[in-house]
Amino acid sequence: MRTVLLASVFALTAGSAFAQSTTSANPAVLTPERVFANPSLNGPVAQGVSLSPDGDLVAFLRAREDDVSVLDLWAAPTGAGEPFKLIDARALVPDAGELSEAEKARRERMRISQRGVVEYSWDEQGRYILAPLEGDIFLASREGGEIRRLTETEADEVDAKVSPEGNYVSFVRDQDLVVMNLSSGAEQAITTDGEGLITWATAEFIAQEEMDRDTGYWWSPNEKFIALQRTDESTVDIVPRLDITGGGASVIEQRYPRAGRPNAVVELYVQDVAANRRVKVDLGTNTDIYLARVNWSKDGGTLYVQRQSRDQKTLDLLAVDPATGASRVIATQTSNAWVPLSHDFKPLEDGTFIWSSQESGWKHLYLYGPDGRQIRAITHGDYPVKSLNGVNTETGDVYFTASMRDGEEYPIEQQLFRASLNRTVEPVAVTPQGGWWSASVNRTGTAYVGNYTDLTTPMRSGLYQADGTFVRWIEENALDADHPFAPYVSRRPATEFGTLESHGETLVWQMSKPVDFDPSKTYPVVMEVYGGPSGGGVRRGWQKSTTQLLTEAGYIVFRLDNRGEGDRSAAFKEALYLKMGQPEIEDQVRGAEYLRSLPYVDDARIAMMGWSYGGFMSLMALTEPEMGLASAIAGAPPTEWSLYDTHYTERFMSTPEANAEGYAASDAIPRLDNLTGRLLLMHGMADDNVILENSTRVIDALQVKSIPFELMLYPGQRHGVRGNERQLQQWRTYLDFLDRTIGSRAPSAD
Repeated sequence: MRTVLLASVFALTAGSAFAQSTTSANPAVLTPERVFANPSLNGPVAQGVSLSPDGDLVAFLRAREDDVSVLDLWAAPTGAGEPFKLIDARALVPDAGELSEAEKARRERMRISQRGVVEYSWDEQGRYILAPLEGDIFLASREGGEIRRLTETEADEVDAKVSPEGNYVSFVRDQDLVVMNLSSGAEQAITTDGEGLITWATAEFIAQEEMDRDTGYWWSPNEKFIALQRTDESTVDIVPRLDITGGGASVIEQRYPRAGRPNAVVELYVQDVAANRRVKVDLGTNTDIYLARVNWSKDGGTLYVQRQSRDQKTLDLLAVDPATGASRVIATQTSNAWVPLSHDFKPLEDGTFIWSSQESGWKHLYLYGPDGRQIRAITHGDYPVKSLNGVNTETGDVYFTASMRDGEEYPIEQQLFRASLNRTVEPVAVTPQGGWWSASVNRTGTAYVGNYTDLTTPMRSGLYQADGTFVRWIEENALDADHPFAPYVSRRPATEFGTLESHGETLVWQMSKPVDFDPSKTYPVVMEVYGGPSGGGVRRGWQKSTTQLLTEAGYIVFRLDNRGEGDRSAAFKEALYLKMGQPEIEDQVRGAEYLRSLPYVDDARIAMMGWSYGGFMSLMALTEPEMGLASAIAGAPPTEWSLYDTHYTERFMSTPEANAEGYAASDAIPRLDNLTGRLLLMHGMADDNVILENSTRVIDALQVKSIPFELMLYPGQRHGVRGNERQLQQWRTYLDFLDRTIGSRAPSAD
């Protein structure tokens, strides 16, 4: 099998005619103070872009110029006319109060760090846009532009939705599901016993954090039924967690399902809204399962449920009768490692459906009959489909994104492609090569919003016809003289890409060098890392401003996507199965060896930095003699995998009882005697994901061993450091530490 990747190292300079025209004798040097200030250096980037169901309007979120931490809701006509602000968050709620603990946790799970309008939804008719705002709900009407406040209560209304035909608004309040009639304003309590450890219509911790499922209820297309989950957390262990802020500390009795321990018990019901009657869905006799995905057929006559086994090696598709709750398995996917979840399930009008599978060794799309039997492959080849983006049932066109050139994988770029429902054909590229595309296709598959970036282009959004014809900009974000980044563009570093071979796999890497790079000199290197199962970090797209902070400080910045990281083949992803922290470090060692083979790299001044799984990787690398790191920054690191949650950890490592050897090999504590350089450890003191115990056990062990290290803790911060002020402090700390360990103030510096 041949894989088309980057056959050789090549450089792409992040320059342009504009960059050259703005170069001066004294170009502006990017500073941390400017990076973490308003307005954002990324420019006006549209977030959460979606087309109205009728295709006449595009809605999107945009950060305020005076405060990038607050989002407003904007809209733009798909024809003539300029974008306009639909909901001004500060005008509607000038003084945002404190969010409830439940909403804070939900936003943490969704990685929402901003305030204001952070999410919204259309009704299926395109008449309304529903926008939760600071715990209450607002409804914007297309006709007349009226904004109606639907709730104003002390409790937070969360996960609000407009029903498909636009007659109701539903939301969760105080752990119960409530439906509001939009005509009368009357509320109907669908459930009433949600309290304590019982929660209705809300995705449980595991679903939100690890399964990419943020909701716990689903309207049928005809508004007759609502499928909703009931969660009982009484089986889950209490893990006392200190929530330490600058004003004191409190103990949170967090229900946290650690690897090998019991999960919450999740049940699924179907509510007949008009009859006010509820039936329980038969999910089988084994309650130790995961409710993975829930979808309705187009006519609302069948509820489809994806049920995942606890060991995640089996994924069943159930067809459920919503009137009785009776179910039957119509399709099953299995794996010797794990079956990945996706959002690629799509029911069609004729009863068939599209579903993805990696049965071939690559993730591809397949068409299935109503009985669950596979009809044909829609896509095929030595590349993975990233996501199913849309379908035009009139033409049979199927739209999907993939990182592929000439039918084979090309990990550093992404495009939108078109295939066919009616026969297996070679896909046609809808968007051009050269960068990174994502797309939101409208319901009919006749148009899409395309988001594009490359090395010289900040993220921009446009409206396109289905064949790729440009219609209009939604947010052009032109890198012109008025762009916030304009003063710094001439010092933007060049970015090089290349490949390395490791254990039979081809790894991709990228490198950025200081603007005044001189190949006759030697430079220190910062290896940025995540390393865990993810979408991968090496891509031909607009680079983070923080990368330029590092090159301005005189560092070469290097990133390598190791095995297990990136949407690639099943074999590439499954290389870390039962042994996290081993193949990833082997590959990073290969990266360090490559760096040391370069004449302009100072062998003794290589550091690594990463957060979360990247923090774990930094600790593992700093304790690996073959890496030979001078220093490492480990942020919020999982340091012993039995302390982390079930669905994520068991997917890759099984349980601590079944894989004691693998868990022991990935524990950071026994490796600390092998530290090759200085450590900076960072952690949020209210982290409810990778709890602080992961770092305190390292702190304790290092102190017992009398090993010097540096520590930075963040009161009140959860799994990420939020806000310009704290992030500025964080990056000042990074740069100071790197300067003292591998930079101009390092003992080994010339």
